[in-house]
Amino acid sequence: MHRSHHRSARLGFPGALVAVVTMLLAVRPLSARVVQVDVDDRREVLDGKSFGRTGSYEVLVGTVHFAIDPEHPTNQIITDVDKAPRNAQGSVEFSSDFYMVKPQDISRGNGAVLFEICNRGGKAMLPFLNFADRSRDPRSEAEYGDGYLLREGYVLLWLGWQFDVPQQEGLMRLMTQTAHDTDGPIEGLVRSDFVVREPVPHHSLADRNHIAYPAADPTSAENVMTVREARETPRRTIDRDQWTFARVEDGELIPDATQVHLRGAFQPGRIYEVVYAAQDPPLVGLGPAAVRDMTSYLKHGVADDLSIAAGDIDRAHGFGISQSGRFLRTFLYYGFNEDEEHRRVFDGIFAHVAGGGRGSFNHRFAQPSRDAHPFMNFLYPTDIFPFTGREQVDQETGLRDGLLTHRLKPQHWPKIFYTNSAYEYWGRAASLIHTTVDGTKDVPPVDNVRIYMFAGTQHGPGRFPPQRTSGQQLSNPTDYRWLLRRLLRTMDDWVADDVSPPDSRYPRLDEGTLVPLDSLGFPPLPGVGRPTRMHAAYRADYGPTFYSHGVVTYQPPRIGAAFPTLVPAVDADGNERSGVRLPGHSVPLATYTGWNLFNREYG
Repeated sequence: MHRSHHRSARLGFPGALVAVVTMLLAVRPLSARVVQVDVDDRREVLDGKSFGRTGSYEVLVGTVHFAIDPEHPTNQIITDVDKAPRNAQGSVEFSSDFYMVKPQDISRGNGAVLFEICNRGGKAMLPFLNFADRSRDPRSEAEYGDGYLLREGYVLLWLGWQFDVPQQEGLMRLMTQTAHDTDGPIEGLVRSDFVVREPVPHHSLADRNHIAYPAADPTSAENVMTVREARETPRRTIDRDQWTFARVEDGELIPDATQVHLRGAFQPGRIYEVVYAAQDPPLVGLGPAAVRDMTSYLKHGVADDLSIAAGDIDRAHGFGISQSGRFLRTFLYYGFNEDEEHRRVFDGIFAHVAGGGRGSFNHRFAQPSRDAHPFMNFLYPTDIFPFTGREQVDQETGLRDGLLTHRLKPQHWPKIFYTNSAYEYWGRAASLIHTTVDGTKDVPPVDNVRIYMFAGTQHGPGRFPPQRTSGQQLSNPTDYRWLLRRLLRTMDDWVADDVSPPDSRYPRLDEGTLVPLDSLGFPPLPGVGRPTRMHAAYRADYGPTFYSHGVVTYQPPRIGAAFPTLVPAVDADGNERSGVRLPGHSVPLATYTGWNLFNREYG
């Protein structure tokens, strides 16, 4: 069913009026805490091509300016908001890049905004749901794919929420504020770990190619570097005269507070970790606040600057993949799905391949890009209790909490899809989202949640023919994007028309389809090794003020027992017996796994 509001068409702003629109916005307040929208670029999609009943689309690119009341209860969930600078009206100001693709005649749309939470500043919604080529600024037919989302009539939105994305053209960025105490700068400890594939003389303190927190005092005694051979093995301190905050450039050692240099070079196969003092923490939690307020603005405001009137958008879906799926789980936990007017923000949330994880999206000196990968980024606040929507008690720590019950009232709960590939059970602790903390019983999802595992799939959709990457076997060629597309329609039907989606389909203890690793029973296959380890989610203590104030005081964290994690059971061919099975898995010609043992030749 293609929903249309059937309202009379309105003319969009021609490009020449963009500057006039911006000036007008500057002198009148907007609702939902959006105070100004600067549209820097406005153009037709594919020279005015028509997308079915929706017609032609346009692209709008620019900056959204926000101002929030730091005293408002819905904003006090933002770590350090009380320490942010305020304007003359007592508000905290910040801004975000935005990128929107919308029907030129909004009345021909379906009334829904599909808001992709950017993964490290990028855009993946069109490749995943339109089968398009990847692009940060889609302009060609190939970069819009088959046009599915546009034919359906969605308003597509991307917004910068992460402050530390790489300085690269086209990435979406948050321009945030810095917290200060009344008596001066705020200092704290930051931890950086990394593993290299080949010997290198220096390495960034940031995750991958992101922006690092600089060392406040490179000579401070608080700065410590350690090395170890595995996550669980003891750290060995590297003498301070063996390393320094610097980089090597043209054979010369250049002081650099965002890089570390080791005499003799960093060696492969070891985990290097630097704990160092930093200062001036950005308000990372203004990122989810921006997502919240932009969504409410589109649903309830009068967005003349975007040619969207009140009532043109009546529902909003948040869509996130991997890191951004974990963002959405974190968004729910802290309570960002309630806006300043106490209205529900996202009506539907589609968190894909997030597993049991959350992330560093709202605490002091957070590094949002850091995850909890089997081979990098160890023990960051990702696999942290609670995991299920229902309230549970962790008997090991005494914590009582639930993902949905921590802050949100039921009227602010959205409809939720958690979709995971089989990989997330091996590398992302996915079983914890539907078991008790001790891993002995199933925990059914609450009524507004569905959980779907895509059997025999890996973290990203596969491609044919399969390729050789970092695994011992060829990559899994299974392309599950058709499932995502169908589930999006199902989500929209659920939100708009209360059409119940299919029951959850995932491995369960009571059906014997969720088992410990040592009970997997994977069959002997020629040339295929069997997994003997999986990602472990440890109880990590980040200090007594982490949960209460978002302040990490233990670096590295103090580690307790691991949470029991389980994997999907397999049949005699090694194919998983539960979950959503694609045709190639229902009548298999091969064994499809969510895991692939690491190839040592890769590095």
